[in-house]
Amino acid sequence: MENIIPPFFGKTESDMKIENIGTEIGPNRAGIYGTVKWEDCDRPEQRIYFETDSEFSRALSNTPHSFLVGAILPAMHYGETRVYIDAAACPELIDGLLTVMHWIRNWWYDPTKKLPLIETKIKAELTSPQVSKRAALFFSGGIDSLATLRNNHAYYPANHPQYIRDGLLVYGLEVEDPGAFEIAKKSVDAIARDCQVTLIPAYTNLRMLNADWVFWRRSFQGAVFSAIAHAFSRRLSSASISSSHCICYSPHYGTHPLLDPNFSSSDFQIKHTCYRLSRLEKTKMVADWDVALRNLRVCNKYNLYRPDQLNCGQCEKCLITMMGLIAIGALDSTSAFGKADVSADTLKATMRLNSEVEHYYEELILPLMQKGRKDLAHVIQDKLTQYRNKVGRSKRLRINSVANTVFKSLKHKSFLNSPVFFSKAFKRGYSK
Repeated sequence: MENIIPPFFGKTESDMKIENIGTEIGPNRAGIYGTVKWEDCDRPEQRIYFETDSEFSRALSNTPHSFLVGAILPAMHYGETRVYIDAAACPELIDGLLTVMHWIRNWWYDPTKKLPLIETKIKAELTSPQVSKRAALFFSGGIDSLATLRNNHAYYPANHPQYIRDGLLVYGLEVEDPGAFEIAKKSVDAIARDCQVTLIPAYTNLRMLNADWVFWRRSFQGAVFSAIAHAFSRRLSSASISSSHCICYSPHYGTHPLLDPNFSSSDFQIKHTCYRLSRLEKTKMVADWDVALRNLRVCNKYNLYRPDQLNCGQCEKCLITMMGLIAIGALDSTSAFGKADVSADTLKATMRLNSEVEHYYEELILPLMQKGRKDLAHVIQDKLTQYRNKVGRSKRLRINSVANTVFKSLKHKSFLNSPVFFSKAFKRGYSK
């Protein structure tokens, strides 16, 4: 049964429109495709796709959910009034998308920013028949996804519906070179075969709706992963997005336990997993897994990928992982980085602190000291002290700015009493 969403969501002529959703199957690739037309901002029409290798064509679902999940946050960012899709969508998903937009606005935008309305039909029954119930994870071959897989297989029996049997490896996000993707796929597939997981390649251009990496990091990651997962809802009933952070330190971030589950529908669950574990705890879970250590992939410098080497051993992501392995005495057990040590000089030159990574470094100080690596521990401690002193000064300046704004506004009591004023002043003084 289908119902039209309430009248205040009614169609107008100033919508972002998602049209022409359909499936195409070729000799090598199969995919679902749709057209995104912008109405309120000057952006070109874009044809968005979610593809996979033809052997997995039966996994694809011709669902509007992938396009609705993928388009809603770019529409919000660029100020679209409405998002219109000529298809029936799950009310649970629509409710979740509204929640996500409110979180993102609260974190990153002016509190008066208008959110786009969602124009669609409501579908009461399940949206896609599933060939089989299978759980999947996004499987990059990095520490987070490896720990999620290991944790899942440790806690769930193999006949449980949430036991992970499939891994999604995505082209079009951090890897945009076909040759590099094939190298990564071969390496990650070796890990997948070791634990009897089917690796499913997924290809998409969804990130091009807003290609800005700051937008990706702050707002878009979870939505993109969830949109991809919904595209495979004929085969899958759930997909896990591995947490980048932990409960004790969970900054505002584009994939987050407050965001990702809201991308679920009544017949497809999006999970944000392993956020009870710190980065170092996850590293310990992976350290005795020989195949995973040999094929570990944490580096995004895909232009440097070689068949025998996926990590540059120089970037910050590599160094954080390498120091974690040093802290637990496991770096000499892998050749994944092309070297078996990190020097204090290299760390000092590479380390760039911000609110998203400072806890990765902080938890390494004591374990590194215990391993006799005081040189690395001291660099981290010194850099953290400098960073926090700088942040503290910046916060004090912002707080003073708020106080000055309050005093200057005393003559305008009606504005001072406005909740919008206090919300704006608070964000100016305390935003990250």
